[in-house]
Amino acid sequence: QVQLVESGGGSVETGGSLRLSCLMSGNTDTGYCMGWFRQAPGKEREAVATIFTKGGSPSYADSVKGRFTISQDNAKNTLYLQMNSLQPEDTGMYFCAVDIATPPCGFGPSWYTYWGQGTQVTVS
Repeated sequence: QVQLVESGGGSVETGGSLRLSCLMSGNTDTGYCMGWFRQAPGKEREAVATIFTKGGSPSYADSVKGRFTISQDNAKNTLYLQMNSLQPEDTGMYFCAVDIATPPCGFGPSWYTYWGQGTQVTVS
């Protein structure tokens, strides 16, 4: 089964940057839909960015376009989220997730079956 290990969260000042990493175990010979999601206090979990790891183009929430970049390093089995120009409204728990099913990749949390433990991002 798939296991996801996240790192890179923390506290930053407004306008700062963070880079989140998600290491995925298992066979990476085939492509997977992977994504970053976040959940702020009192809000539903929402998609931030998704990508198909074998040649697919990334998708972003409107709120992060131009500031966040999702990418992967297949040799390291690692998914990244580069977050720039962070604002207080970006604060929340960030989760890495994977959908083993055949694409197209969904943009809602319900599409994804395996999840990391989450890492806190706080912007103040």
